[in-house]
Amino acid sequence: MRKMIKKKVLVPVLAVTFLIVGSSFKSDFFEIAKQIEIFTTLFKELNMNYVDETNPAELMDTAIKNMLNELDPYTKFLNEQDVEAYKINNAGEYSGIGALVRSYKDRLLVIEPYKDYPADKAGLKAGDEIVKIGNINVSDFDDNASELLKGANNSTVSITYKRLGKINTTTIKREAIEVDAVPFYQMVDDKTGYIVLAKFNAKASSQTKAALIDLKGKGATTIILDLRGNPGGLLSEAINVTNLFVPKGELIVTTKSKVKKFNSEYRTKNKPVDTEIPLVVLVNGSSASASEIVSGSLQDLDRAVIMGARSFGKGLVQRPMKLTYGTQLKVTISRYYTSSGRCIQSLDYWNRDEEGKAVRNTQFNEFKTRNGRKVQDGGGVLPDLIIDELNTNSLTKALEQNNVIFDFATDYHYQNTIESLGGISFSENDYNDFKAFVSQSDFSYETTSEKAIKEAMGTEDSELLGATVQENYKTLLSEIEKSKFMALDKYRKEIQKKLEDEIVKRYFYREGLFEFYLTHDEAILAATELLSNEGKYRGILQ
Repeated sequence: MRKMIKKKVLVPVLAVTFLIVGSSFKSDFFEIAKQIEIFTTLFKELNMNYVDETNPAELMDTAIKNMLNELDPYTKFLNEQDVEAYKINNAGEYSGIGALVRSYKDRLLVIEPYKDYPADKAGLKAGDEIVKIGNINVSDFDDNASELLKGANNSTVSITYKRLGKINTTTIKREAIEVDAVPFYQMVDDKTGYIVLAKFNAKASSQTKAALIDLKGKGATTIILDLRGNPGGLLSEAINVTNLFVPKGELIVTTKSKVKKFNSEYRTKNKPVDTEIPLVVLVNGSSASASEIVSGSLQDLDRAVIMGARSFGKGLVQRPMKLTYGTQLKVTISRYYTSSGRCIQSLDYWNRDEEGKAVRNTQFNEFKTRNGRKVQDGGGVLPDLIIDELNTNSLTKALEQNNVIFDFATDYHYQNTIESLGGISFSENDYNDFKAFVSQSDFSYETTSEKAIKEAMGTEDSELLGATVQENYKTLLSEIEKSKFMALDKYRKEIQKKLEDEIVKRYFYREGLFEFYLTHDEAILAATELLSNEGKYRGILQ
């Protein structure tokens, strides 16, 4: 069968035009024009004279991406497909199979089917590997094959997938998929309302407002707003969500740029829902951007107690710039500053280390909230109250990034029958099974200490120190390896939470996970307890 390969199309001349237009704001125009002329001459000679056939579109695509890689990870070239995906993400609606999938080099992995959507109805489950879409083998597809799952409403797509080593096929009828900004809200007890705000798309403020009003109608006199895992989104929606809890006219965020027209102050414009109701906002290391604007500004204004773990630290603002042929440049135009004047950007992409990696800020400046409480810049939003269970560490991150937790949950799901949320109980034996699973897998990760020792062993100085020192190095590395496995016990609390979250979703979907949180999540339990103690709550904000 002939391979069907999807290629990106980009006309070199148009790309150069984009470079000229995009650079016209710079004062050193002569130098820019000179470099563009060198580039176009090189590009022409290369394509005309190279010994083998070249693909101009692919070469240009590589050149653009490598150029942008020297900046920050948020400045990106968007081809026509990327532009559509960007619009869908912000609008919260698209037509597809209704599942979260992750693209790898030669496969697609189903991460989470959404309840009652096409993928779920067709029987797809988390852990299924999609190997073929229609007549196209995923391994033969150059771009992100997940795009093939999208299509016109009511159209069908044939999918071949592997589960537990067995190949299966199914046909899925695509539907309109609505991505809720607020996937869940409910009363925790008779006084406390709980709202999950998962993303800042165009529905964020309207759905949060509706949830807040409904919960107040059910008797809520205190509110928990959960921003954990929320990667951000629309700046305007971050302002509007904050506005639900603070008066009209409050300064929420300021943006500062070298281009004067991008310097702006963003104030609340609407009538709030409730400026007095006690409020706790939950954040973690995956709460970023718009989530940090909301949590940071509510902290600065002493309007909410922030609980959880230090947030991600993204204080950069992007704007899409239209280019030719339906393409765009999503470019970082400014930094944002919360109402106290702090920028929470954590990584410095303009001062990198010897390996070219962005340097993490370690020097923090102090600012003051409206009531005079001390807060810091440069490292995300630091909560007023830390929940240890939500802290991250290199081991837990590595287990997640290498799909070890995900794969264990897949095996667990097919080996255990659970009928109700009350039946979820991750025991000592279960955690021992997980440790055995890790030891039998090919999972490995390198600590900073290991890396430094290996580099030291490779220098000329280590040879001068003799065989004894070399042997001591090896012994130390061996001990570090043993300690890494022992760290599974040290960080059990954090790792077990990740395992429980993944396992609950396998049986009861994301809605079930939020239900589970109401009675099992340490952060929600701590927030509920704090809100029940008005004196302690007010004392933190003073």
